[in-house]
Amino acid sequence: MVLLNKCLIAILVFFSSPLIFAQDTSAVSDEMFRINNTWMMVATFLVFIMHLGFAGLESGFTRAKNAVNILFKNVSILCIGILAYALVGFNLMYPGDQFAGSFFGFAGFGIGAGSAGLTSAYNEGYTYYTDFLFQAMFAATAATIISGAVAERIKMGSFMLFATLYVALAYPIVGMWKWGGGWLQELGFHDFAGSTIVHGVGGWGALVAAWMLGPRLGKFIDGKPRPIAGHSLPLAFIGAFLLWLGWFGFNGGSVLSADPGAVSLVLVTTNLAAAAGALGALVVSYLASKTYDLGMVLNGVLGGLVAITAGADVIGPTGSVIVGLAGGALVVLSMLAIDRMGIDDPVGAVSVHLVCGVWGTLAVGIFGKADPAVLGYSLSFTNQLIGVAACGVFCAIVSFVFLTAVKMIAGLRVDQEEELHGLDAAEHGIEAYSGLPFSAPN
Repeated sequence: MVLLNKCLIAILVFFSSPLIFAQDTSAVSDEMFRINNTWMMVATFLVFIMHLGFAGLESGFTRAKNAVNILFKNVSILCIGILAYALVGFNLMYPGDQFAGSFFGFAGFGIGAGSAGLTSAYNEGYTYYTDFLFQAMFAATAATIISGAVAERIKMGSFMLFATLYVALAYPIVGMWKWGGGWLQELGFHDFAGSTIVHGVGGWGALVAAWMLGPRLGKFIDGKPRPIAGHSLPLAFIGAFLLWLGWFGFNGGSVLSADPGAVSLVLVTTNLAAAAGALGALVVSYLASKTYDLGMVLNGVLGGLVAITAGADVIGPTGSVIVGLAGGALVVLSMLAIDRMGIDDPVGAVSVHLVCGVWGTLAVGIFGKADPAVLGYSLSFTNQLIGVAACGVFCAIVSFVFLTAVKMIAGLRVDQEEELHGLDAAEHGIEAYSGLPFSAPN
């Protein structure tokens, strides 16, 4: 009976927690330290799996003759991201208290902590090294977003060079502005898990890169967009569901503790927004094409997830449905608009990550509710708009500068013959599927 009473009390506490939870990380018990650290490692594993999801989604939405190229880019990005973030990115993003409120700070090259890394850089609830691993997965995600937008026509070496620069420098500087205690944190800008800091950063890089590269051969005929079907919707489907699964770690881990109330709220709002995003995309795409478009629905799920990521901790269940529904609708409308602008984005990365990232960040100022005494600032639409604009201007300029430099050094785009026959043949000398002739464009 005593055990039953304890279980009932635990359940009541679990489901009756307020929308925002205060966390005292300065006095974490040994038991909670271990629980927090374990949850953060599990969340890290989930975010790691998202890179497999990106690989499946991108390769499924593109043609078979470029499948190996897509997979190679995705494994390269993960490896580059981890190493670049370890070398400079982590200490650019979290430079220390002496840079509080600033635009830039740097704590030195490399990572390292005394005594097995049992003190986190900014959160005493788990270890320094777990902190680094979790953040490194986010860093690699920002560059992975760009991969899909430039698929099927960028040079591998050029892409890897650009991705290295972007992960090592651009992403952590923007991240420092908010999560490293910089000027956006002081302003009161709120981005819980990265609608702008991760997805917007990647989305701006994707937009600039797709524009600079130009469309794939055959994408536009007499100025009108022509659909280029991907080779495997089942593969894209698996990729999308792996991303959905990984988002539980992406957003749930961003609570930065195993607080049961806070984590459960975030997981619920995340899941509701994903489901609503699918519905929003379904309705709008059906009205536009009178077909049940699986690709649009999958991107609608992702659009809902991206949109709720900024406010998963301060937007309630009802608000998360509205945010996700609008995100899914925006994915479809944006993809149609981007096509009409003459920009070729094979997987819809700009629509999913940039457009929905902007919407979700601004939605915090509309639907977000939090106690300023707990959060440390009041939620404001104006502050959200300032943050979105500042990150957008910075990332667009930096992307253009980096890509221009890479173009001058090595060029950006493969030649016409290589593109026609596929990058698997041109750059890897191998086929993804047995029996696919390199000599026949598909």
